[in-house]
Amino acid sequence: MQNCKRNNLPISVIQMINQMIYYKITYWFLATCMFMFGILKFFNPFKGWYSIQIANSGLGQISQIVGVMGEIAVGVILFLCLIYRQKISNKAYILLTNFAFFTIIVMMMTSVYVHLHPDVPADVLPLKIKPPYIPIFFSLLALSNIYWSTLRTADNTGRKV
Repeated sequence: MQNCKRNNLPISVIQMINQMIYYKITYWFLATCMFMFGILKFFNPFKGWYSIQIANSGLGQISQIVGVMGEIAVGVILFLCLIYRQKISNKAYILLTNFAFFTIIVMMMTSVYVHLHPDVPADVLPLKIKPPYIPIFFSLLALSNIYWSTLRTADNTGRKV
């Protein structure tokens, strides 16, 4: 096994530490953003923008409620898993976090649809840009966290990855 010159740790250990740091940073980032964006949709101008997005995209009024509550719920689930990690069984932790990350992907794919819908003007979208860069970025973060979680689970159970 090859060692790193700087701290004499095996390279595989350093890679694992870097993966854990990446996972934690993106985890906190997604939890904070999802919760914050859900809460912001109760206040203007975000409330008005979101209403126009839903109305013009043809998703229906129920989508507005489901979207806001989904963002808040995902943020809360991720925060609770982060804060109470030591009190949650490993299986429950993996199920809850992967469920939350998968839910983020579904919400962001819906957001991609809204961004690309011709009746939704750019001035009611985040950063006033039509291309769905933000939802794709969030989807990729959530997908990468599912990947790292699955990889760590496979490593812990001794299965070949």
